[in-house]
Amino acid sequence: MTALFLPCGGGVEALLADEVLRITGVAAEATRGGVWVQGDERMAMQLNLESRLATRVLWPLVDGPYRDEHDLYALARRVDWNHWITPEQTLRVDVSAQRSPLQSLNFSALRIKDAVCDTVREATGARPSVDTRWPDLPIALFVGPEHATLYIDTSGEALFKRGWREDTGEAPLKETLAAAMLAAAGWQGRAEDGALLDPCCGAGTIVIEAAQMACGIAPGSQRRFAFERMLPFKPFAADWRELQRAAKVREHAPTVALFAGDVSFRMTDFATRNAERAGVRQAIEFKTADALQRLPPVAGGVILMNPPYGERIDAKGQGSGRGERSENRESRAPRENFEGGGTPAEFFSSMAGHWKRHYAGWTAWLLSPEMKLPTLMRLKESRRVPLFNGAIECRLFRFDMTAGAGPGGRAAPAGAPPQQV
Repeated sequence: MTALFLPCGGGVEALLADEVLRITGVAAEATRGGVWVQGDERMAMQLNLESRLATRVLWPLVDGPYRDEHDLYALARRVDWNHWITPEQTLRVDVSAQRSPLQSLNFSALRIKDAVCDTVREATGARPSVDTRWPDLPIALFVGPEHATLYIDTSGEALFKRGWREDTGEAPLKETLAAAMLAAAGWQGRAEDGALLDPCCGAGTIVIEAAQMACGIAPGSQRRFAFERMLPFKPFAADWRELQRAAKVREHAPTVALFAGDVSFRMTDFATRNAERAGVRQAIEFKTADALQRLPPVAGGVILMNPPYGERIDAKGQGSGRGERSENRESRAPRENFEGGGTPAEFFSSMAGHWKRHYAGWTAWLLSPEMKLPTLMRLKESRRVPLFNGAIECRLFRFDMTAGAGPGGRAAPAGAPPQQV
């Protein structure tokens, strides 16, 4: 048994601790930037397969104080690397630092690599090589002001890479953040959670993540993991096959209705093709429509959306026309225009008015870095959950819709101060 560390996005730590408990039955300790949980090789494999919120599953090796790169080399020499890697295999060292006095993180990575290679060469007469793309042994070094820790990255590629996305760009909204939004909203894909709608779905990340939950599909079922090539995990190959088989058996038809769409035909088609690759096309009803005009598909449910903001917006008129977007909107920052055109304030005000007229009984959750979003929408939020979209600090706002009024049946006057919960 060892203390596994699962890093996650800012604001997700408590949600991840709850998820780890659901998956493993073992209580996890939330800390800044992730959670710790006591586990073994089988648990590491299970968490890689099942966790929607963690970004990686890290296996700690050694930690201690340091002053310079020589201390890091000595720290790494304390590890029996022959237990982890052979001369025929490859490695890569990634370094993360926080207030570290080191002048060069690249040189720090080089010294860790030297320690691994020296240890293996002394035992076998040969040394492993470096592969920066698909290494057999990804090693993670974390250095703080005075303390350093070495981990084995059992995931390899970050866990937000579910295996279905074909575009190579970095999506501003990663699958792990979409899952965090769903977890914060308490939506788990059960019939009692109600229908889910994303009227500005872009590439479909939110609704695809929701559909996989509604169908019981494990988030890691379509990808490979670094631990599959690691020596200490070889004796657990049968356990891994059993975990995969059990996950496959749990898949089922969706238990709740899911709806999505976009103002752009191209983006709706793009999201549809993504859903096909994710194995959930049959679970989602896509419709090309302006969010400011789309009527509710059912009597009640949950709206969950990541509206355009900040770096995702160009000034009006710089795009290619009303509502036009790049087919790869989620792989680059700017968005060319809002549905219906206009300024952000006009868009959000119009959307709130549309919801009050047509979406009474629905609950809407919006992710935004605009802390005054409730004022722009002339609505009072019932909750605001801090989340980070990469480095952008955001809030996930909840609005409980009633006809022609703010939450609680009381009209929200223009400029009313937001209620923080």
